[in-house]
Amino acid sequence: MDNLLEEQAAMTADSLPTSEDVVLETLNTLYHSESRHIFATLIRLLGDFDVAEEALHDAFRAALEQWPRDGVPANPKAWLVSAGRFKAIDGLRRQARFDALEDAEALADPASETDEAWEDDSVEDDRLRLIFTCCHPALSPDAQVALTLREVCGLATEEIASAFLTPAPTLAQRIVRAKAKIRNARIPYQVPAHTELPDRLESVLRVVYLVFNEGYSASSGDSLTRHDLSEEAIRLGQLIVELLPEPEAQGLLALMLLHESRRAARSSPSGELILMDEQDRSLWNRGQIAEGSALVERALLSRRFGPYTLQAAIAAVHANAIDAAATDWPQIVALYELLMRADPSPVIELNRAVALAMRDGPAAGLTLVNAILGRGDLTDYHLAHAARADLYRRQGSFAEARTAYQRALDLARQEPERRFLERRLRELP
Repeated sequence: MDNLLEEQAAMTADSLPTSEDVVLETLNTLYHSESRHIFATLIRLLGDFDVAEEALHDAFRAALEQWPRDGVPANPKAWLVSAGRFKAIDGLRRQARFDALEDAEALADPASETDEAWEDDSVEDDRLRLIFTCCHPALSPDAQVALTLREVCGLATEEIASAFLTPAPTLAQRIVRAKAKIRNARIPYQVPAHTELPDRLESVLRVVYLVFNEGYSASSGDSLTRHDLSEEAIRLGQLIVELLPEPEAQGLLALMLLHESRRAARSSPSGELILMDEQDRSLWNRGQIAEGSALVERALLSRRFGPYTLQAAIAAVHANAIDAAATDWPQIVALYELLMRADPSPVIELNRAVALAMRDGPAAGLTLVNAILGRGDLTDYHLAHAARADLYRRQGSFAEARTAYQRALDLARQEPERRFLERRLRELP
């Protein structure tokens, strides 16, 4: 869709009156802020991912043609939903596939739709419906993640493939198969019944967390973060906690809030990466820290917590330290020990090694990091090599640090991280 708007702007750049400039700017803003909401509602109305995707694009094309002539409607989002639905059903009618959809007599020209038709609770919950559909247990875990990132968050297939170290064609096929499974198995587009929610919650939380991670630390590109994604993940987390206030849902929401609280301090005005121990803590969002800390405490008191709550507890220790020197590293190491038992993984093992190095010195951490990499885990994970390089640097092994930093640089895909690693390399004696 971005390309469509750019091409339209390029074709008419020499002759656009001011009103068309305003329309293009309005549509670009709407696309970036509302397109996934509109898409989710169109899926509810049309019952098919691909039809809804085409309808979304048709709606924006119609707006490009009509709004310069008729003016921007009072409720642009409602207009776009109505236009997309109208054009999709009109197209399906022409293809003699209209039987599966509602009666055409119920349809109207988009300009005649009432604003109220799209402002009820069902519209607000459409993205929650969509994420439960994308995370249906009939789909494989990999398909759930890929489909949610593509359809709920609007990430490009290439971005998702880069985030999960998967060839783009493989990931595209995974998404196509997942959509076909939803269509052929008639998976309902709805929030599950209350009795089914606990079983469905784990996969939903995992996907929401992966969405947040992509927003908190973008997998590639010029920007360190993607605020729209992390903000959306937090909104989804809040909806889930409201719907099902289970300890792990509270723990995940706490974890996201505590990480998000540091956003303003994580990069310089020019976009350079700033590590936590060098951040200006006066920029940390104390409201988010307080809310996240309260959620952690509530989840821990339930004694039914899991990995998200333990990660949130670690984040809370960092967030509540008045400065880097005051960080309670023994407590963090102890929490990582619990986390390793609850959810063992090489990445958690790596984080525990870094915490151990802060408590006991770089040599202790290096032993563990070298063991992880030595057995073949995290070989292509740039942060593992960056951690190894930093520990070598701290103990004065500069030749080994240089090799490890270079390996991390070769693997990094995010420009702020690459600039940080290049700076570290230049600073080595």
